Amino acid sequence: MHVRYRPDAPLVEPRWNAPTRVQTIVRPVIEPTPPPQRPERPQPSQRPQPPPVTGQRHRARPRRRSPLWARLAVTLGAVVLMLSVGALAGAHVLIDEATRNITQDNLLGDGSKSAAEGGDSVDGAIDMLLLGVDVRESWQENNTRADTIVILHIPATHDQAFLISVPRDMLAEIPPFERNGFPGATAKVNDAFYYGAQNGGDWAGGAQLMAETLKKATGIGFDGAAIIDFGGFKNVIDALGGVRMCVDEETVSHHMVLVDGEQMYKTDARRAGQRWAAEPVVYQQGCQEMNGTQALDFSRQRYSLSDGDYGRQRHQQQMIKAIVRKATSSGVTTNPLQVNNLIHAAGAAFTLDTGGIPIADFIFALKGVPAGDVLTLNTNGGRFNPVTIEGTEYEQLSDLSVTMFEAVREDRLLDFVVENPAVVSRS
Repeated sequence: MHVRYRPDAPLVEPRWNAPTRVQTIVRPVIEPTPPPQRPERPQPSQRPQPPPVTGQRHRARPRRRSPLWARLAVTLGAVVLMLSVGALAGAHVLIDEATRNITQDNLLGDGSKSAAEGGDSVDGAIDMLLLGVDVRESWQENNTRADTIVILHIPATHDQAFLISVPRDMLAEIPPFERNGFPGATAKVNDAFYYGAQNGGDWAGGAQLMAETLKKATGIGFDGAAIIDFGGFKNVIDALGGVRMCVDEETVSHHMVLVDGEQMYKTDARRAGQRWAAEPVVYQQGCQEMNGTQALDFSRQRYSLSDGDYGRQRHQQQMIKAIVRKATSSGVTTNPLQVNNLIHAAGAAFTLDTGGIPIADFIFALKGVPAGDVLTLNTNGGRFNPVTIEGTEYEQLSDLSVTMFEAVREDRLLDFVVENPAVVSRS
């Protein structure tokens, strides 16, 4: 049973209502033509909520716990320091101590790899799901979607890391979810996190439904997953003393304003009665040092960018790489005390799925992957590939992107990139 997501739905408590018919979408072949003009998109005035839905429950299979290469979960920002723990890797006890306070949970559900897919060993290719969520003080904790969706692929050779950003507006069939009675829906992929978190599902349920949705859409099963609240990103960057970001086009913030020289969310400025005293936040073109608030805000913008969400994906990838670069170049990752401090900076908003295996074991076993050798890739060549269904616009995967995900599943992504260099992001 499926329902369609309506972006103009009212803010109501989630319920499950009657499903509607699902329309089959035929994915067109994308020819290499010049980038299309960016379509006009409405500026939302409030945070949309998915419509209520109902339906019969789906009986989920028991989850097979998969091993995780926790060392690269750090690229999401919270444990980025573990990418270069080579100096610590000689002392297993130091790694264990540095990672002791990381919160762990089951984030994959049926989205994990089966044994036949290599899910019972860290010797083969490793695929991780990295999710960034935005929860502000004025919002309920589970009233959120995954604004950042990244697939991290490590080939079986363990000598390269690939980051693939998934369009948040990608058309997806979200499967039924027994944990909270969700019957399934045709919606934007980032809604999977919201649906899974409702009715007691919490963030773990949101991550599980997201993993299952992506496995259904791409065929990729996951070895592990990580979630971090955007506040955790900010704290990590500030703990590092800021990061260097390069602004490729003038960017006006859709989320924040300047009040007396300080950045604050527009909603906070209105509540404080400072709406009329506020000035726009504008990021000028060029490379510059940014603190946590600035880097996070810049990397979240899409409305003022010529390539919209694809530009945002590129900037998010740039921020992740900037965190890695700063942590490794400043010596943080070779100092167990600083490693521990950086993990604490991420706070309780960081959650990791290690498949029941101690994080330190993965770090120690797979310590050979170069920290700085991270290649960022884009879907759809970084171009809009929209489809409109019943008045709602979605992104659909091009044939080339479908082939790229096949290459991930078959662990031949490097060969695919060599043959299709256009998928490499400019971040």
